[in-house]
Amino acid sequence: MSPASVGASTALALSGIRVLDLSRILAGPTCTQILGDLGADIVKVERPGAGDDTRKWGPPFLRDDEGHETSESAYYLCANRNKRSIDIDVSTARGQQLVRQLAAVSDVLIENHKVGALARYGLGYSQLKETHPRLVYCSITGFGQSGPYAERTGYDFLAQGMGGIMSVTGEPVGEPMKVGVGITDVMTGMYAAVAILGALRYRDDSGRGQHIDLALLDTQVAWLINAGQYYLTSGEVPPRLGNGHPNIVPYEVFPANDGFFILAVGNDEQFRRFCDFAEITQIAQDERFATNAARVRNRSTLIPLLKGATARYSVAHWIEGLERLKVPCGPVNRIDQVFSDPQVRFRKMRETMPYRSAMGGTVDLIASPIRMSETPVTYRRPPPRLGEQTDEVLRELLGVEDDEIGSLRRAGVIGSTTR
Repeated sequence: MSPASVGASTALALSGIRVLDLSRILAGPTCTQILGDLGADIVKVERPGAGDDTRKWGPPFLRDDEGHETSESAYYLCANRNKRSIDIDVSTARGQQLVRQLAAVSDVLIENHKVGALARYGLGYSQLKETHPRLVYCSITGFGQSGPYAERTGYDFLAQGMGGIMSVTGEPVGEPMKVGVGITDVMTGMYAAVAILGALRYRDDSGRGQHIDLALLDTQVAWLINAGQYYLTSGEVPPRLGNGHPNIVPYEVFPANDGFFILAVGNDEQFRRFCDFAEITQIAQDERFATNAARVRNRSTLIPLLKGATARYSVAHWIEGLERLKVPCGPVNRIDQVFSDPQVRFRKMRETMPYRSAMGGTVDLIASPIRMSETPVTYRRPPPRLGEQTDEVLRELLGVEDDEIGSLRRAGVIGSTTR
């Protein structure tokens, strides 16, 4: 366990910030995990008996010491550390009152319900704004709070398709291809975290909170980045190039005689060094390929020639030799190879945390990539079991007595069991 796991004497960048998290699935939880890693107190509100949908999105699930599956899926574990889970039935009047009370002692509320859904419970931004003017309220939906699609249900896959990324992902011939992870959800969560930090900074100066309206589709369009700008600048639709790059050649996967490797030539000098090493110096001297612009225009002729050359030797031959020559290249790792990579291991991108219901009493998680010299991220709490901190949060934040907690539990306002 790294020192950041302990965190007892570590300064926290977001110490004193509390986030009331009414989100689920991936976009919202990604945002709140980032904020939690930076030191915010995240109170995750879940439905009694069910919880975050992703708890059941498996297999795989964690297993206990007897080898039995627990209720925590790998999908849930990926985005829910550094949070406290409290299970409240928000459809009840008393549950709504508890959420309002929690909002009153929070700096941020984040939710990803359908447009208008929380307003029916008196928990919309306009309803909370009057009594909690300093509250930063972040809403994440598929299509935003306005526009012709606002009422639609949105998911990552739909946003990837509608937002254009699938049209430029995959081989030139074949069906459109989504990115292999829920990247629109993840990017929306990251934009949400940035927006929340900006809103908190504004609140520090003005004393006023605000409403943040984030949409999966908007986010997907925004991170089309150079592919989107390609169209806006040229008026042409970017082609699907597989692993190729629309503006740099060669910049893709190449075959070796025992696998594949990535060659990412960024300038003409690197290309000349590659061709010398590959024993095809004449190609670099050919005016059709001597400059990057020429290589882009003559891609279809050049790439087969390069692939014929690279297929003669092993992956190790190319990576070791080209690295010595400062020609950018690298392997195409499987996920197991990623976590055994020396650089990934050195950077401690696997974090082991105590987890009493898991086999061996620990759980491995993907660490945060954020490195801060004065306020490093900390790993204070593993992903909580459903409602694990319900009693703790009600006592600590709202001063609810044990007798009332028992009454709430018997009435079904909070989860039925103490964990």
